[in-house]
Amino acid sequence: MRIDIQKLQREKPIQELLKFGIINIDKPAGPTSFSVSNYIAKQLKLNKTSHMGTLDPMVTGVLPVLLGRACRLSDYFMHKNKTYVGIMRLHSDVSDEKLKETIKEFIGKIKQLPPVRSSVKRQLREREIISFNVLERDEKDGKDILFETEVQAGTYIRKLCSDMGNKMGGAHMLELRRIKAGIFDENSKDYLIFNLYQFDEAVKLYNNGDDSALRKMIIPAEIISQILPAIQAGKKSLVHQLLTGKPIMKGELDIPNSERFAVFNKETFIGVYKRVDEGNIIARAEFVFN
Repeated sequence: MRIDIQKLQREKPIQELLKFGIINIDKPAGPTSFSVSNYIAKQLKLNKTSHMGTLDPMVTGVLPVLLGRACRLSDYFMHKNKTYVGIMRLHSDVSDEKLKETIKEFIGKIKQLPPVRSSVKRQLREREIISFNVLERDEKDGKDILFETEVQAGTYIRKLCSDMGNKMGGAHMLELRRIKAGIFDENSKDYLIFNLYQFDEAVKLYNNGDDSALRKMIIPAEIISQILPAIQAGKKSLVHQLLTGKPIMKGELDIPNSERFAVFNKETFIGVYKRVDEGNIIARAEFVFN
């Protein structure tokens, strides 16, 4: 089942987009991810916003910010692969062969200890490095490596560079930019990324009665249908019952063979459900948009 997200973006009332939408922000170097999210909430006069995946203050790039009730969908969006472009500085002379050999050792599942200043418990965690490609090597002394890497969510790139460096006489990360987080991509033609200056200009227009620029920025949160399998609720009577939080019973819906899925009434989002095996109950609501 496919939901026409661009149609919703064009036609939904702006207040509904603000209550259940996402803005893909191009985070600048300096502010924390939390402060960017809070700034957007303040400017849009929203009670709640949240961001999808923390970026260190000096890291730039893709920072999707959830608006209003869309915050409840955060976990479903966040636990997806991330792609970064960065510069790693080597501390000693390293041949191309040694560099390739070292990178190869880190492709696949690795054990990573979060940095001292991280907000999570410092214990070894397994993470997967899907790819790590050298895009360019500094011609002057060969110590600055421009790279692109796709990693499992929760991977620390600064620590990855440091751990690689331990195999090559030392290395550290100089710069980093996130270019993709799950379905949110800085190069997407459908769902553009916007910097804070563009956001401010759109808000000014909105406050003066013109919502066109802000509307182009807000991605309807119904885009969850591109993350989770989506099905139609069908009967009007069932739609009403589901909106009260009622579980899905055998025979009511043909649910997909996945742990979680989204239910819609035409293009209206009803909720996210989890499969269960409880006799006649086959799925329970995790989040209902009512």
